[in-house]
Amino acid sequence: MGIRDLLDEVASTYDRSAGSRREVRGQQVLRAVASRTDLALPPGFRAEGHGGQTTPAATPWIGVFDEQGMRDPKKGVYLAYIFSADLKNVTLTLQQGITWLEDRLGRGRAREEHLRHHAARLRRAVRRKEHSHWVDEPSLRDSAARPRAYEAASVIAKVYDTADLPSDVTLMEDLLLGIQSLRRAEEFDHVWWMSNDAGALELAYDLSGHAQRSAESAADFDPLADFQPKDSSDYQVQISARQQVKQRSHEDLVKDFGHHVLERGYNPITRLKHPRDLVLRQQQVATERGDEWLVEAKVIRNGNSTAAVREALGQLYEYRHFLYREQPEPFLIGLFSEEIGIYAPYLEEHGIASVWRADDGWGGSPRARSWGMTTE
Repeated sequence: MGIRDLLDEVASTYDRSAGSRREVRGQQVLRAVASRTDLALPPGFRAEGHGGQTTPAATPWIGVFDEQGMRDPKKGVYLAYIFSADLKNVTLTLQQGITWLEDRLGRGRAREEHLRHHAARLRRAVRRKEHSHWVDEPSLRDSAARPRAYEAASVIAKVYDTADLPSDVTLMEDLLLGIQSLRRAEEFDHVWWMSNDAGALELAYDLSGHAQRSAESAADFDPLADFQPKDSSDYQVQISARQQVKQRSHEDLVKDFGHHVLERGYNPITRLKHPRDLVLRQQQVATERGDEWLVEAKVIRNGNSTAAVREALGQLYEYRHFLYREQPEPFLIGLFSEEIGIYAPYLEEHGIASVWRADDGWGGSPRARSWGMTTE
């Protein structure tokens, strides 16, 4: 027995229509993978089978995990043998975790576009051109959200015909090549995530529009239900044996302003609004337009308001153009960590209000004051 026999057994026994109960043969095969000792995996690696829990998986898979590396398929990179929905193919793929993105990007096109963007970045790290007979993405032949995400999350992939699987020797050679690529991807992925890059979640424009929150009764509505700013605590990262402590003052700025405007009659929303920093809607005001205020937050570094203003202006225009094609245009606000001086009237001329931290609260431009968003 070995990897070949395991893949063949899954392909011949898995039956999605049979459900996910313990007595279902295909599910038994997958659940027993973790305890098998005949797979001859390289030292330090383990395998787990996944066929779904309450609902059977459309595309069953077997994860191959590095015990010293990423152990959770929800985030990071890992190797997996993923079967197509019709079980005619199984693909060894270097995968990105997909589940953790749901809270930030949802389960649709925005998540897929982010995954494809980062997969392209990782392909450069793993030297994709050296992998002959490998492809970028497999075709899993199912339209559900999870199989589509698996396709988008693939960095490199080797596709096998389950009716004509190669020998265990060939499968092991491919797995070792996959492990080599995994090592490279893990190193790149770790440094990239820990770099404090503001673009860690790349812009993923979903041009089909954005679903609005369903109506709730006044008694049940929580104005902070969709306001989930990231943790503002300091955090430590290890990069090339050099420890850095980084301040998340951007998140503090968004959080503090969100709580401030809540008291001024606005509902702050961050959930499923990436790449936008913050969206505001008026409380208990139903307008035909469905007015929104789009907020871009910038921390001014070393007193250089010029750079912060340029970035805010460009991003606000960009988001308005791409994210509101099928919605009324939002009002635009630049949110700053300190006063921006002569740039406040400059932004006003471009249709952008500005708000900034002040010693005694929040200052702002005339437009921001007219909306009641300042403490002046």
